[in-house]
Amino acid sequence: MPIQRDDTLTWIKDCAKAVEEKSSYLTELDAAIGDADHGANMDRGFKAVLNKLPEAGDKDIGTIFKTVGMTLLSTVGGAGGPLYGTFFLQAGMKTTGKMELNLADWTEALEAALDGVVMRGKAQPGDKTMVDALIPAVNALKDALQANQPINKALQLSAEAAEKGMEATIPLVARKGRASYLGERSAGHQDPGATSSHLLLKTASLTWKDIS
Repeated sequence: MPIQRDDTLTWIKDCAKAVEEKSSYLTELDAAIGDADHGANMDRGFKAVLNKLPEAGDKDIGTIFKTVGMTLLSTVGGAGGPLYGTFFLQAGMKTTGKMELNLADWTEALEAALDGVVMRGKAQPGDKTMVDALIPAVNALKDALQANQPINKALQLSAEAAEKGMEATIPLVARKGRASYLGERSAGHQDPGATSSHLLLKTASLTWKDIS
Protein backbone atom coordinates (compact mmCIF):
# COMPACT_ATOMS: atom_id res chain seq x y z
CA MET A 1 0.00 0.00 0.00
CA PRO A 2 1.58 3.31 -1.06
CA ILE A 3 1.68 6.63 0.77
CA GLN A 4 -1.39 8.59 -0.37
CA ARG A 5 -1.64 12.34 -0.84
CA ASP A 6 -3.71 12.70 2.32
CA ASP A 7 -1.02 10.76 4.21
CA THR A 8 1.53 13.40 3.22
CA LEU A 9 -0.77 16.14 4.48
CA THR A 10 -1.09 14.31 7.79
CA TRP A 11 2.70 14.01 7.98
CA ILE A 12 3.19 17.75 7.48
CA LYS A 13 0.61 18.49 10.18
CA ASP A 14 2.28 16.01 12.51
CA CYS A 15 5.66 17.62 11.78
CA ALA A 16 4.25 20.99 12.80
CA LYS A 17 3.02 19.49 16.06
CA ALA A 18 6.33 17.71 16.73
CA VAL A 19 8.34 20.87 16.03
CA GLU A 20 6.11 22.86 18.38
CA GLU A 21 6.57 20.25 21.13
CA LYS A 22 10.35 20.19 20.66
CA SER A 23 10.80 23.90 20.00
CA SER A 24 12.37 24.67 23.39
CA TYR A 25 14.68 21.66 23.13
CA LEU A 26 15.87 22.67 19.64
CA THR A 27 16.48 26.21 20.84
CA GLU A 28 18.36 24.88 23.86
CA LEU A 29 20.65 22.88 21.56
CA ASP A 30 21.12 25.93 19.35
CA ALA A 31 21.92 28.13 22.34
CA ALA A 32 25.05 26.06 22.98
CA ILE A 33 26.55 26.45 19.50
CA GLY A 34 24.38 28.84 17.48
CA ASP A 35 21.98 31.77 17.70
CA ALA A 36 19.51 30.15 20.14
CA ASP A 37 16.66 30.49 17.65
CA HIS A 38 16.41 27.22 15.71
CA GLY A 39 13.40 25.91 17.61
CA ALA A 40 11.52 29.20 17.48
CA ASN A 41 12.31 29.65 13.79
CA MET A 42 11.18 26.14 12.85
CA ASP A 43 8.02 26.48 14.93
CA ARG A 44 7.16 29.79 13.27
CA GLY A 45 7.80 28.26 9.84
CA PHE A 46 5.62 25.21 10.36
CA LYS A 47 2.82 27.30 11.84
CA ALA A 48 2.90 29.31 8.61
CA VAL A 49 2.86 26.02 6.68
CA LEU A 50 -0.33 24.97 8.47
CA ASN A 51 -1.98 28.20 7.31
CA LYS A 52 -0.90 27.55 3.72
CA LEU A 53 -1.79 23.85 3.52
CA PRO A 54 -5.50 24.33 2.73
CA GLU A 55 -4.48 26.04 -0.54
CA ALA A 56 -2.59 22.91 -1.65
CA GLY A 57 -4.70 20.25 0.06
CA ASP A 58 -6.42 19.12 -3.13
CA LYS A 59 -3.27 19.20 -5.27
CA ASP A 60 -0.64 16.56 -6.04
CA ILE A 61 2.07 15.61 -3.55
CA GLY A 62 4.72 17.57 -5.41
CA THR A 63 2.67 20.75 -5.13
CA ILE A 64 2.12 20.14 -1.42
CA PHE A 65 5.86 19.72 -0.80
CA LYS A 66 6.70 22.78 -2.91
CA THR A 67 4.15 24.82 -0.94
CA VAL A 68 5.81 23.71 2.29
CA GLY A 69 9.24 24.56 0.88
CA MET A 70 8.30 28.05 -0.30
CA THR A 71 6.60 28.81 3.01
CA LEU A 72 9.59 27.68 5.07
CA LEU A 73 11.91 29.61 2.78
CA SER A 74 10.01 32.84 3.44
CA THR A 75 9.27 32.42 7.16
CA VAL A 76 12.13 30.52 8.82
CA GLY A 77 15.05 32.70 9.86
CA GLY A 78 18.73 31.83 9.89
CA ALA A 79 20.14 28.97 7.85
CA GLY A 80 17.08 26.81 8.52
CA GLY A 81 14.87 28.65 6.03
CA PRO A 82 17.03 28.18 2.92
CA LEU A 83 17.99 24.62 3.90
CA TYR A 84 14.58 23.26 4.83
CA GLY A 85 12.98 25.28 2.06
CA THR A 86 15.34 23.62 -0.42
CA PHE A 87 14.71 20.23 1.22
CA PHE A 88 10.97 20.36 0.53
CA LEU A 89 11.27 22.11 -2.85
CA GLN A 90 13.58 19.40 -4.17
CA ALA A 91 11.35 16.66 -2.76
CA GLY A 92 8.48 18.43 -4.48
CA MET A 93 10.29 18.45 -7.82
CA LYS A 94 10.73 14.67 -7.59
CA THR A 95 7.07 14.07 -6.76
CA THR A 96 5.46 16.47 -9.22
CA GLY A 97 2.12 15.13 -10.43
CA LYS A 98 2.11 12.16 -8.06
CA MET A 99 -0.95 11.38 -5.94
CA GLU A 100 0.74 8.50 -4.14
CA LEU A 101 4.27 7.38 -3.34
CA ASN A 102 5.76 3.90 -3.16
CA LEU A 103 9.01 3.26 -1.31
CA ALA A 104 11.11 3.96 -4.41
CA ASP A 105 9.33 7.31 -4.88
CA TRP A 106 9.90 8.34 -1.26
CA THR A 107 13.54 7.26 -1.41
CA GLU A 108 14.12 9.30 -4.58
CA ALA A 109 12.35 12.31 -3.06
CA LEU A 110 14.42 12.19 0.11
CA GLU A 111 17.64 11.73 -1.86
CA ALA A 112 16.75 14.75 -4.00
CA ALA A 113 16.02 16.71 -0.81
CA LEU A 114 19.41 15.72 0.60
CA ASP A 115 21.20 16.65 -2.62
CA GLY A 116 19.50 20.04 -2.55
CA VAL A 117 20.57 20.67 1.03
CA VAL A 118 24.17 19.68 0.22
CA MET A 119 24.20 21.96 -2.82
CA ARG A 120 22.70 24.87 -0.88
CA GLY A 121 24.76 24.55 2.30
CA LYS A 122 27.96 23.03 0.85
CA ALA A 123 28.13 20.70 3.87
CA GLN A 124 29.87 17.33 3.75
CA PRO A 125 29.56 14.33 6.08
CA GLY A 126 31.23 15.09 9.39
CA ASP A 127 30.73 18.86 9.18
CA LYS A 128 28.23 18.68 12.09
CA THR A 129 25.08 19.66 10.18
CA MET A 130 21.68 18.22 9.24
CA VAL A 131 23.47 16.35 6.44
CA ASP A 132 24.94 14.01 9.07
CA ALA A 133 21.42 12.80 9.89
CA LEU A 134 20.07 12.82 6.33
CA ILE A 135 22.81 10.80 4.60
CA PRO A 136 22.43 7.67 6.77
CA ALA A 137 18.64 8.04 6.55
CA VAL A 138 18.74 7.98 2.74
CA ASN A 139 21.22 5.10 2.71
CA ALA A 140 18.96 3.10 5.03
CA LEU A 141 16.04 3.67 2.65
CA LYS A 142 18.10 2.47 -0.30
CA ASP A 143 19.10 -0.68 1.60
CA ALA A 144 15.49 -1.31 2.63
CA LEU A 145 14.33 -0.85 -0.95
CA GLN A 146 16.86 -3.39 -2.18
CA ALA A 147 15.79 -5.81 0.55
CA ASN A 148 12.11 -5.41 -0.45
CA GLN A 149 11.15 -4.14 2.99
CA PRO A 150 7.61 -2.79 3.48
CA ILE A 151 7.32 0.99 3.62
CA ASN A 152 6.72 1.21 7.37
CA LYS A 153 9.77 -0.92 8.15
CA ALA A 154 11.91 1.11 5.75
CA LEU A 155 10.75 4.34 7.39
CA GLN A 156 11.59 2.96 10.81
CA LEU A 157 15.09 1.95 9.69
CA SER A 158 15.56 5.35 8.07
CA ALA A 159 14.55 7.19 11.25
CA GLU A 160 16.84 5.00 13.35
CA ALA A 161 19.74 5.70 11.00
CA ALA A 162 19.01 9.44 11.21
CA GLU A 163 19.02 9.19 15.01
CA LYS A 164 22.45 7.54 15.01
CA GLY A 165 23.72 10.20 12.60
CA MET A 166 22.30 12.91 14.84
CA GLU A 167 23.96 11.45 17.94
CA ALA A 168 27.24 11.11 16.04
CA THR A 169 27.37 14.91 15.67
CA ILE A 170 27.98 15.34 19.42
CA PRO A 171 31.79 14.81 19.40
CA LEU A 172 32.31 16.56 16.05
CA VAL A 173 33.89 19.96 15.59
CA ALA A 174 31.59 22.10 13.44
CA ARG A 175 32.94 23.10 10.04
CA LYS A 176 29.87 24.90 8.71
CA GLY A 177 27.45 27.53 9.92
CA ARG A 178 27.47 29.66 13.05
CA ALA A 179 28.72 26.73 15.15
CA SER A 180 31.97 26.65 13.15
CA TYR A 181 32.93 30.01 14.70
CA LEU A 182 33.38 28.20 18.02
CA GLY A 183 36.03 25.84 16.65
CA GLU A 184 36.91 23.10 19.13
CA ARG A 185 34.35 24.42 21.61
CA SER A 186 31.56 23.18 19.33
CA ALA A 187 32.52 19.58 20.18
CA GLY A 188 30.41 17.92 22.85
CA HIS A 189 27.12 19.41 21.62
CA GLN A 190 24.45 17.79 19.45
CA ASP A 191 23.76 19.65 16.22
CA PRO A 192 20.30 21.27 16.23
CA GLY A 193 19.85 20.90 12.45
CA ALA A 194 20.60 17.19 12.57
CA THR A 195 18.13 16.98 15.46
CA SER A 196 15.29 18.67 13.58
CA SER A 197 16.01 16.51 10.51
CA HIS A 198 15.75 13.38 12.63
CA LEU A 199 12.52 14.74 14.13
CA LEU A 200 10.88 15.06 10.70
CA LEU A 201 11.93 11.55 9.67
CA LYS A 202 10.90 10.05 12.99
CA THR A 203 7.53 11.75 12.55
CA ALA A 204 7.19 10.21 9.08
CA SER A 205 7.89 6.79 10.58
CA LEU A 206 5.22 7.30 13.26
CA THR A 207 2.64 8.91 10.97
CA TRP A 208 2.97 6.19 8.34
CA LYS A 209 3.52 3.22 10.68
CA ASP A 210 0.45 1.38 9.32
CA ILE A 211 1.44 1.73 5.66
CA SER A 212 2.95 -1.52 4.46
